[in-house]
Amino acid sequence: MVELSKSELKIGVISDTHGLFRNQITHYFKNVDCIIHAGDIGTPEIIEMLSAIAPVCAVLGNTDLPFVFTEYNYDEIVETPDHKLFIIHNLSDIDFDIKTVGFTVVISGHTHLPLITTENDVLYINPGSAGPLRSNLPVSAALLHINNKVLRAELLGFDCT
Repeated sequence: MVELSKSELKIGVISDTHGLFRNQITHYFKNVDCIIHAGDIGTPEIIEMLSAIAPVCAVLGNTDLPFVFTEYNYDEIVETPDHKLFIIHNLSDIDFDIKTVGFTVVISGHTHLPLITTENDVLYINPGSAGPLRSNLPVSAALLHINNKVLRAELLGFDCT
């Protein structure tokens, strides 16, 4: 579990980098308090580059090798004074009721499809993929803004031309 003591936070959210670090990440995540990587990291160098921007909390994805990323688990909990965040790569791997446990935010990846939605008073964020281009899928990341009890998420599109 990771504890963040501030009530006002700006968190960079990224997933499915698959070993590719795009220069726009540095710009998009400038001045974030921390970065959450929701799996399929690809290489340890990705964590090193993200760590140069802000502290990183990451989970393993289905393509990440546990013996390469020994410090990470398949899920993680981040607590702030007002919120409890659950991070997992694949939403379908959740085998409990999110709301009952008290989570207010769920961050995932895996689908490569960016999505921000609220269900049953829980904010779900999938930043999409910031990694290599795939078919017609966008390349994206997200920001999570926490202001005491208020949550706001925004998607960030990458220019890949």
